[in-house]
Amino acid sequence: MPVPAEASPPPSVRERSSDRAPPRPRDPYFDNAKFLAVVLVVIGHAWGPLEGLRPSDTAHLFVYTFHMPLFIVIAGHFSRSFAVKRGKVRALMTGVAVPYLLFAAAYPLYVSMLGGAAFVWSPLSPYYLTWFLLALLMWRLSTPLWQQLRLPLVIAVVISLVSAVVRLPDPVVTRTLGFLPFFVGGLLLTEDHFRLLRTRPARIAAVLVAGAATVTAALAEPHVNPEWIHYRHPGDQLGLSFLASFGVRAAVLMCGLVMTAAFLALVPARRTWFTELGAASMYVYLLHGFVILGATYAGWYTRVRELGAVGGLAVVTVLGVMLVFATGSRPARRAFRWAVEPRLDWAFRH
Repeated sequence: MPVPAEASPPPSVRERSSDRAPPRPRDPYFDNAKFLAVVLVVIGHAWGPLEGLRPSDTAHLFVYTFHMPLFIVIAGHFSRSFAVKRGKVRALMTGVAVPYLLFAAAYPLYVSMLGGAAFVWSPLSPYYLTWFLLALLMWRLSTPLWQQLRLPLVIAVVISLVSAVVRLPDPVVTRTLGFLPFFVGGLLLTEDHFRLLRTRPARIAAVLVAGAATVTAALAEPHVNPEWIHYRHPGDQLGLSFLASFGVRAAVLMCGLVMTAAFLALVPARRTWFTELGAASMYVYLLHGFVILGATYAGWYTRVRELGAVGGLAVVTVLGVMLVFATGSRPARRAFRWAVEPRLDWAFRH
C-alpha cells in the first residue's frame, strides 16, 4: 500500500536524516580518569576512621589535596554542553537532583538505624558525601553564566578566596564556592588541553610532581590542619588570620591544580580492563559510603588499628579498592539503577 504523500518527509528532512553523524564513541581516557578518581575518593573515605595514625594522615593529606578537584574538573569538562533546555534540564533532574534527594535521605536514615538516633533529614543540609551532588547541581545550573563572562576563571578564584575569609550559613555553601575554580576550569578545558597533558614531557613532569608531592605530604603532615584541604570552614574558624586565610586558600588551590594536572597526565588513554567501570563512577560514589559507615559503627576499624599503622592502612586500602569493584559491578548497577539513574519519563511532558 503506497504511503500518502502528506506522510512522506520532504527531501530536505530526508537528506538531513541521512547526513546526520553517528554518535561519538566514549573516550576511554575520560572513563579511565573517572575510575581512578573514584578509587581515590573511596580509599580516602575508607582512611577517615584511621585518623591519628601517621601513615594514614599522610596519605589523607596527599590524596585529599587533589582527589575532589580532579573529580570536579572532569565534571566541569562534561558540563560544557549544558544549557537550560528541555533535554539538558531533564538529564540534570534524573542524573543529579533526584539521586541527591534519595541519597540525602537514605544516608541519615541508615545512620539513625545503625546508631539508634532519631532520623533527621534536611534537603538543604546534605549528609556525608551527598554534598557533592548538591554542589554539582548548583555548578551545572550556573554553567550558562560562566560561559558568558569574560574572565570566568579569575572571578571563580576570587569567589573561592573570599569564601575562605567570610562565614557562610553552611559548610556546604563554603565548599561549593571554594571548589568553584575547578569546575569553571573544567568548563574551559578543551580536547587540545587534554592532549597536551598526554605528551611525553608532560608525563615526565607528572612523575616528578607526584614524587615531590609525596615527600612534601610526609614532611608537612604534622604541621598542616587537614581542614585546609576540605574547604569546609573559613580561616578564622581554623585559627588563621585574615591574610593567612587568603594565602592558605591560594596555596591549596594551586596544589590542587598542579596535582590534578599531574594525575591526568598519567591516566592511560587506551582502553583498559577497568575502563568500563569509569562509566559507573557515580554508582561507586553513592554506594560505597554505606559500607564504610556500617564498618565504622560495627567497630571494625578498632580491630584494624590493632594491625598497626602501616598494616591497618594497607588492609583498608586493599579493601577500599575491592569495594570500588563491588559497588561498580553490573549486579550493583542493576540493583540500584532505580536510585542512581532513575527513569522519570512519566514525570515529563512528551
